[in-house]
Amino acid sequence: MNQTIIAQYEHHINLSDAQIKRFSKKANLFSILRLVAFGCFLTVIYWSVKLDSFVLFALGAIVIGATFRWLIARQSWFDKQKKYYEDFKAVNQNELDSIKQFSNIYPNGEVFVNEKHYYTSDLDIFGNASLFQLINRAATANGRQKLADWLNAPASKQVVLRRQEAVIELKDKNSWKLDMQARLLFANKQHVNELSQLFKYLHKPLHLPGEAWLSKYVIVGPALFIAAFIASFYLPYANIVAISIAILNFIITGVTAKHTNQTDLIAGKIGNTLKSYADVFNSIEKEQWHAEYNSALANKVKATNGNSTSSIIKQLSNLINNLNARLNMVVGFFLNIVLVWNVRYVIAIEKWKRANHENIEVAFDVVADYEALLGLASLHINNPDWAMPQIADGEGFTLTARTIAHPLINERLRVANSYELNNTRKIDIITGSNMAGKSTFLRTLGINTVLALAGAPVCAQSMQVSVVQLFSYMRIKDSLNESTSTFKAELDRLQMLLKAVAEQPNIFFLVDEMLRGTNSVDKYLGSKAVIERLISQQGVGLVATHDLQLAELEKQYTDYVRNFYFDIQVVNGEMLFDYKMKPGECKTFNASLLLEQIGIFSKPV
Repeated sequence: MNQTIIAQYEHHINLSDAQIKRFSKKANLFSILRLVAFGCFLTVIYWSVKLDSFVLFALGAIVIGATFRWLIARQSWFDKQKKYYEDFKAVNQNELDSIKQFSNIYPNGEVFVNEKHYYTSDLDIFGNASLFQLINRAATANGRQKLADWLNAPASKQVVLRRQEAVIELKDKNSWKLDMQARLLFANKQHVNELSQLFKYLHKPLHLPGEAWLSKYVIVGPALFIAAFIASFYLPYANIVAISIAILNFIITGVTAKHTNQTDLIAGKIGNTLKSYADVFNSIEKEQWHAEYNSALANKVKATNGNSTSSIIKQLSNLINNLNARLNMVVGFFLNIVLVWNVRYVIAIEKWKRANHENIEVAFDVVADYEALLGLASLHINNPDWAMPQIADGEGFTLTARTIAHPLINERLRVANSYELNNTRKIDIITGSNMAGKSTFLRTLGINTVLALAGAPVCAQSMQVSVVQLFSYMRIKDSLNESTSTFKAELDRLQMLLKAVAEQPNIFFLVDEMLRGTNSVDKYLGSKAVIERLISQQGVGLVATHDLQLAELEKQYTDYVRNFYFDIQVVNGEMLFDYKMKPGECKTFNASLLLEQIGIFSKPV
């Protein structure tokens, strides 16, 4: 366990606690000062009435109103800082819990579980206690989808190398990484469709009737009203003009209320959310990047035509929040009869949409990419002894690893093995006793290959791997809904495997105990036939089995089949497992011993 990084997280937590207390005190102080300001305003009203002084009231209202507004702004800023450090503490605590307990405050990816996928179900890629749960640091639905896509399919060598470089750079920017996670944590509880609904809204024009002349009127109308209102103090009948304009403004507001509500239906709910995203984009824009992948992402959101993404998003946030001022009935009434407020900001939002909607989805996709990278970087930071794999070339298949272990097994319990397949085509048959480690080893190779081809570090001292498409045959289940027996499910999976090997040149398969749903004779004959078909198709992979007869294939196909095994040692009737893979075929099996231990089987005397 890496004590250095644990100490860093603990330091960040202690720092956050101190800052949370500090900003809580400041926010509470300014809350009291707001009450004092309100009391001062009541005092001004009292003395204004007593002295019959409009000047005193006007001056007092202006001064106290400005002070009150400043106090609200400062308290809001203190509350925002407090919330930031609460989130910063949460993400640091989450890293500690991930290291010590494999827990995670981010979703575990159960929505991506697909029993019919080539490998994700068998290799525990998604769901509870999965690789996704270990890796995921994406608060947004887009970020989680991006990470899931990376784990669902291998990337090209070029993409893998670019991601590796990006992850290595992020490893050295852990403070920025944690800051980004804290700024995005608000989205972890966000409705998954919120951004997609926003994107649809941005691409859908409002078609406000008379927008051309209304755009001019929202400037001219309020100016005429204010002029008429001031003139009413000096000229007779000017007040009639002011009232007439106010009535016209009210009518315009009512006629366009449908379009205002359409705007508010989607946009009105995410003004503050967009402001939070603006801070996220600003953090990306300000950071200095050297890795090609990170630089390319950042360049997509940096200033173009003088406007950065953060400033553009903040503009939309401000427009939406200004529109929301109408929700206070009293304030909204006066804003609309004087400034035609609703129409003014509906038009402003529409103009913003037309100018910027094409770039927004690209910008949010950048955030999703960074979130996926944050997850891979977390592995690199929290497990500094893990290796960044080499991506091999060559006509054959390469999967070579030294002291490779399963990343989802606690480091105090997992046992490492080594394996070598170097630019060749082989089928390795692994025999061994029950619980000796065959299945775990297959999953170890598989899950680390998924990590490697996503651009992540692997749980090994070193690893070289070709860009392969994994295919697993492990947890075969029946299905009552589909009226499918276990044996039928196995046949379907085998058919899928043979078709994949025939059609895709880079399939690397992991098969654990074929044809469990039939009798021992058919099981052996069927398994042997499948392996021979795979050999004829030049298939590459590993087959784990209890059927020792299958090891005989090495004699028939000496250039293609290799035998390995996991065994046990029996000492004084006790089974000892070392979980180490060895060359050759297994000679020791333990089923009778296990049955004897539970009282089902006894040795003849």
